[in-house]
Amino acid sequence: MEKENNTLVTEFILLGLTQSQDIQLLVFVLVSVFYLIILPGNLLIILTIRLDPGLSAPLYFFLGNLAFLDASYSFIVAPRMLVDFLSEKKVISYRGCITQLFFLHFLGAGEMFLLVVMAFDRYIAICRPLYYSTIMNPRICYVLLFALWLGGFAHSIVQVALILHLPFCGPNQLDNFFCDVPQVIKLACTDTFVVELLMVSNSGLLTLLCFLGLLTSYAVILFRVRGSSSEGKNKALSTCTTHIIIVFLMFGPAIFIYTRPFRSFPADKVVALFHTVIFPLMNPVIYTLRNQEVKASMKRLLNRHMVC
Repeated sequence: MEKENNTLVTEFILLGLTQSQDIQLLVFVLVSVFYLIILPGNLLIILTIRLDPGLSAPLYFFLGNLAFLDASYSFIVAPRMLVDFLSEKKVISYRGCITQLFFLHFLGAGEMFLLVVMAFDRYIAICRPLYYSTIMNPRICYVLLFALWLGGFAHSIVQVALILHLPFCGPNQLDNFFCDVPQVIKLACTDTFVVELLMVSNSGLLTLLCFLGLLTSYAVILFRVRGSSSEGKNKALSTCTTHIIIVFLMFGPAIFIYTRPFRSFPADKVVALFHTVIFPLMNPVIYTLRNQEVKASMKRLLNRHMVC
């Protein structure tokens, strides 16, 4: 093998989600059905928000981007995982592994920052309603969108840069069904203590700070609406409850995976499955099911096309 980027390893063997054929078949069927049902729902959300002029508020602008990010995020892991379930030898090239790792953290961090932006949007809408249209104007929304994409890129490029400087000379068996930092680092032929600390700081600490910041912001919002009218309070409670559910679904598994030393736990693969495949597709659907305006717009869109 030719030496490239200080590595002799040119491919990794993925050990997969489980070695049980029966469990693999069950997960394959369940994920395939879930994927075929929920993914079109995400695409319908994006289409509805794009086509309905009544859904032009920043909340729906960011919801459409959340649906896009989540659908894109699920494409990083799920399709290959389903193909690997049908393959005896699960192999991914070194470059393919690094590429998967980059987009996993690029889109994952982008979504994390998007949830922060959505919390800021709700804070201004509920706590500073008179200034909302001035602060959250279209130009600011696009600036925030660009900033979160840039933040996701910066976070991911740091992860990849640290990995690229590690030597890999064997073994090359990756104990997972996709490439991620904790498993890849374990295969490096050098002491990775410092790199692990940097990774935990870059991923774990950032995730934890964003999580705590989001919970604090929603606590402030709920405290501020205590004295509001019954209708305003109910709407704010409904919106914040939905956001908090998504925050726990997004940040809970991420905190479990990235805020501790890179040691294996029995629940790692199950948590990773929900974090990379199940929850991303569910997030926009949960938002939509609790938002009457989006549901009504989707019904109008479907009825219009069914009549045509």
